[in-house]
Amino acid sequence: MRDYEMMIIIDPTVDERNLGVYVDKLLQVVPNEGGSLDKVDIWGKRRLAYDIQKHSEGTYVVVNMKATPETAQELDRQLGLNESILRTKLLRVEA
Repeated sequence: MRDYEMMIIIDPTVDERNLGVYVDKLLQVVPNEGGSLDKVDIWGKRRLAYDIQKHSEGTYVVVNMKATPETAQELDRQLGLNESILRTKLLRVEA
């Protein structure tokens, strides 16, 4: 298991009241594959430096997790296929 940090920018039109449940559903692949979600930090809506898919704002979520490299890549792949995800950035945290 390795430590990873992932930043996710979600479409600002996703309902903020149900955002916690929505994010949990998106990240479910990590615990299903034996990894662990150490911290899920929802920053809320922020202005983007440049427009992404004609959006000038996005909802930022930062996730710290322990997972295998295959699980982290699968999560990144699944998030890339989701239309409500504007951007993701997956980083391996050096121990």
